[in-house]
Amino acid sequence: DFATPRAILTGHDYEITCATICAELGLVISGSKEGPCLIHSMNGDLLRTLEGPTTLQGPENCLRPKLIQASREGHCVIYYENGLFCVFSVNGRLQATMETDDKIK
Repeated sequence: DFATPRAILTGHDYEITCATICAELGLVISGSKEGPCLIHSMNGDLLRTLEGPTTLQGPENCLRPKLIQASREGHCVIYYENGLFCVFSVNGRLQATMETDDKIK
């Protein structure tokens, strides 16, 4: 038997740097090297674009996501390369931000 993809997710212009799957909500959230994070359904439909805040230190702040984690309650935490954490709802609304000087792995 050969494995076949369930869906092909499109929308990123650059390489994917992080991704997470929230099976409870049926979502796939991915981030690319030079672009926003995207929320797809498990069927491959693009649902939302998660745009980070542009008022902290410019829009380049949220261009390089390194880690993504989603909760079954519908929250998505994204850690960006420059030390910025952002919490989004699955509806794409930015709920909170926090900056840190620590290197998170």
